[in-house]
Amino acid sequence: MRIALTIFCLALATGSTEAANFLDGAYGSKEGCVYAKTGKSSGADDFLLLNDDGITTSVSTCDFQGEATKTATGFTIQAECEADGEAGSLDTATLTKSAKGYTVSFPDGTKLGPMPKCR
Repeated sequence: MRIALTIFCLALATGSTEAANFLDGAYGSKEGCVYAKTGKSSGADDFLLLNDDGITTSVSTCDFQGEATKTATGFTIQAECEADGEAGSLDTATLTKSAKGYTVSFPDGTKLGPMPKCR
């Protein structure tokens, strides 16, 4: 019984580590990528940054919740968004990868991107 419990706990720990790192790096606009590298923002209006934690624009933030689900063209994941300081609700974000990078789409029709990979 103890061995089975240990294996179960290790499986849970392994699964949560993989879920936290579903992207192969940060993606974004020039300003977003500068922020990803330096932690400093210029305050530019064209700020877009996508990473394993969520997506951030100059006026909104969406924090990813739970595990990402792999799709044929990218991922889906639950996102809790807030804009201009107003709390939002939990929605499904669809991350679609193309030659130009990732585009993030929401059920209300909002699309952010495409965002190339930060270098």
